[in-house]
Amino acid sequence: MTPPMPIAATVAGSDSGGGAGIQADLKSFAAAGVYGVSVLVALTAQNTRGVDAVHAVPPDFVMAQFAALDRDLRPVAVKTGMLLSPELIQVVAEQISTRGWGPLVVDPVMVAKGGDRLLQAEAVDILRDRLLPLAEVLTPNWPEAAALAEVEVVDEGTALAAGRRLLEMGPRWVLVKGGHSPEEPNDLLIGREQVVVLRGTRVLGPHTHGTGCTFSAALTAHLARGRPVPEAAAEAKRYLQAALEQAPKLGGGHGPLQHLPKGY
Repeated sequence: MTPPMPIAATVAGSDSGGGAGIQADLKSFAAAGVYGVSVLVALTAQNTRGVDAVHAVPPDFVMAQFAALDRDLRPVAVKTGMLLSPELIQVVAEQISTRGWGPLVVDPVMVAKGGDRLLQAEAVDILRDRLLPLAEVLTPNWPEAAALAEVEVVDEGTALAAGRRLLEMGPRWVLVKGGHSPEEPNDLLIGREQVVVLRGTRVLGPHTHGTGCTFSAALTAHLARGRPVPEAAAEAKRYLQAALEQAPKLGGGHGPLQHLPKGY
């Protein structure tokens, strides 16, 4: 008998342009052979040029989505993305904790590719205090790692130091993404007993919208398939590289990736 397809959940905001957020997550889940479900916490009006408007989903409706999925389509792995406000982070952390969903990948989305803020400044502390201790893997980029760890990140050495500081805040693993590096975009997967360097090759051009969402969703999908964190992270890195290299070059700003790349 064929085992059922694993289910992964994304708890994040919607991107009307389809390149990031819930839309990118569900496509990335599908590419990995995982069935995706979602809990929407915010809606955005955006395209490749920027974010025009953001609308928060009422907390009681967020809780209703969790309850509906928990009764029938319970995930075996979950990721969080854009969570917007302290109130929404509080609700999400409580729901994930009390329902025992996990392993959990936390992508601490703070700023959109075009510079628009997607996490209220007052929400950083509660993200750090409530959600990080629940995480199997935390996946910040350099600016996010700097903000959460309250240190400067300017090179791979300081990225490693920030990741180790974040590890002390509760996640089992911290993966500091290297896309902001002036050199090659190597990621650092930092555990309590090892550091793994995930090497990448820079893809030039503006079509990089949703890279963080895509990577963390692919990582979540491979955790849902039962792979250990280092193996899941390496596979997610390979997927992201292919998605970047085959980007469809859509839109007049930061374009989306190819979430179903050929040959992957």
